[in-house]
Amino acid sequence: MKISKTKKLTTISMLCTLAYVAVVVGRIPLVLFLKYDPKDVIIVIGGFIFGPLTSFAITIIVSIVQMFTISGTGILGCFMNIISSCSFACTAAFIYKRKHRLSGALFGLFCGCGCQAVVMMFWNYLIAPIYMGYPREAIVELLIPAFLPFNLIKGGLNAAITMLLYKPIVTALRRSNLIESKTDSSKMQINIRVLLAALLMLIICVLFILSFKI
Repeated sequence: MKISKTKKLTTISMLCTLAYVAVVVGRIPLVLFLKYDPKDVIIVIGGFIFGPLTSFAITIIVSIVQMFTISGTGILGCFMNIISSCSFACTAAFIYKRKHRLSGALFGLFCGCGCQAVVMMFWNYLIAPIYMGYPREAIVELLIPAFLPFNLIKGGLNAAITMLLYKPIVTALRRSNLIESKTDSSKMQINIRVLLAALLMLIICVLFILSFKI
């Protein structure tokens, strides 16, 4: 049974709301002045369900709302949020769409982490001096000790949390009849190996975070 466009829009709206709430209540400091929020987890789950264009749409909506409500970095900060989230979520969703099974999802998340780290190094070099008010030389000095580990830890946390939450969220949406049962034809389930891998990744990320606090 096909799900109507109304139900699809309803589901995407719910995901946008959850992603925005994740920004508002889930921000935690990671490396120096850089803060993490788990909105990319919701964005990539939306992409796994409906495709990479959905990840892009949710990113645009949430970033614009964030800019007008809680962000203090204006249009440049909004642009950086869009680039960061899309580099992770759209990359992962695109690969999963091409390889629609568990291995494709895991590989997509891994590639999304790497893409986000590389892309944000480049854009932080170009844009961060403008919206942060730092001289470019200061930003260059922060690229390796701050921005790179931040984005790697951020990507690792997003990947691990996605691995843990994807199946429960999709199951809840199916039971609510908001998505069709065949949306995820691979039946990507959280098995013990995926669970252990996600927990291991979380532990590694937490240890890296603590190392920066010492």
